[in-house]
Amino acid sequence: MQDYVYLSQERLLELEKELAEMKSTGRKEIAVKIAEARAHGDLSENAEYDAAKEEQGLFELKIHKLETLLMKAQIIDPNSLSKDKVHILATVKIKNLKTKKVIEYQLVSNEEADLQQGKISVSSPVGQGLLGKKVGEIAQVKAPAGLIEFEILEIK
Repeated sequence: MQDYVYLSQERLLELEKELAEMKSTGRKEIAVKIAEARAHGDLSENAEYDAAKEEQGLFELKIHKLETLLMKAQIIDPNSLSKDKVHILATVKIKNLKTKKVIEYQLVSNEEADLQQGKISVSSPVGQGLLGKKVGEIAQVKAPAGLIEFEILEIK
C-alpha cells in the first residue's frame, strides 16, 4: 500500500472542491431520488428505489475513496525540485530516436495522469524510464512494441 499520494497544489484544490460538492449537492440529489422512489409505493417491488439506493452506495464509496486519497496527499512544490534531473512534476521534452518525433510530457502521480493534457504517470513505463535522467541522456523504455529510446532534450 502506498503511504503518500503526491499531488500538485492545483490538483489538491480541485479534489477538495469536488469532495465538498459531492457531500453537499450530490448527497441531496440522491436523497431526493430515494424519497421520490419511496413515494411510489411498496419498496419490496420498487426497482426505482433499489436503483437509487445502489446509486447512493456507489456515491458514498466514491466519497470515501476521495477522502482517503486526500488524507494521503502530499503537496509537491515544483519550484523546490532540482531542474537537472527528471522528477515528478518536471516537464520534459524528449525525442523518440527511431521516429525523430519530439514530445513534451509532464510527469505526475497516477491520480493526475491525463495523456490528452500531456501528463503521464511516473509509474508508467515511459515515466519510469525518464525518472532520474539528465539532459542529453538516453532513456530506454520497455513497451509492448519493444524497446523505445528517448533522448532527453530539455527539463523544465
